[in-house]
Amino acid sequence: MHNEVNEYAMSHGLETFRPRAVLFDMDGVLFDSMPNHARSWHESMATFGLDMAPEEAYTYEGMRGVETIKLLARQQWGREITDEEAQRMYDVKSDMFRHCPKATKMPGVEQLMHKIKAMGMKIAIVTGSGQRSLLDKLEEEFHGLVSKKLIVTSFDVEHGKPSPEPYLRGLEKVEIQPTEGIVVENAPLGVRSAVAAGIFTIAVNTGPLPDKALASEGANLVFKNMPALCDAWETLFK
Repeated sequence: MHNEVNEYAMSHGLETFRPRAVLFDMDGVLFDSMPNHARSWHESMATFGLDMAPEEAYTYEGMRGVETIKLLARQQWGREITDEEAQRMYDVKSDMFRHCPKATKMPGVEQLMHKIKAMGMKIAIVTGSGQRSLLDKLEEEFHGLVSKKLIVTSFDVEHGKPSPEPYLRGLEKVEIQPTEGIVVENAPLGVRSAVAAGIFTIAVNTGPLPDKALASEGANLVFKNMPALCDAWETLFK
């Protein structure tokens, strides 16, 4: 693992890698919410005549909901739909998600955040989600660890993941350069976004996709779950 950290430092002209902030994705990283998203996407899109298998939600994870729907319409209907039409469809998906069972916090993530805070590093959240039922409880669920001022959502960007824009906005909020940050992601498109922004990227594979789906997007490290990353944290970055 030290090799990957050293390789990142060398490739960016750093004598040592001294991160000052960690930028977390939300779904599948902070909350075990992806099964609910997968079901909601599948059932809501079926009402409009669009086919989206539950497992496809993991492939599109991180992309803004409106952009996902416009992509599906382009692929399956062979035409462009407006942002307004896509938003109406996304509202149906969001309503279905709100009625799903409550998503629990990912095991190990809160302990990891406490370690990060103890090291004097900032914490930011960068999510492609516009799901207010989750966004509104971030500060409550992670009291003292997450600040509303340091959250980037789909409402804050013009281009969602895999564009680097969301993570570049996150860097602005914590006032650091790309080589002073770490991203924790679980989705291929999120990894691609973070790598494009020039940030050291850790993938935690909390879904059904193979590790290579994350590694092939440029993740510097891939962990099997959040507790494994939490256990390795001091060794990597102290």
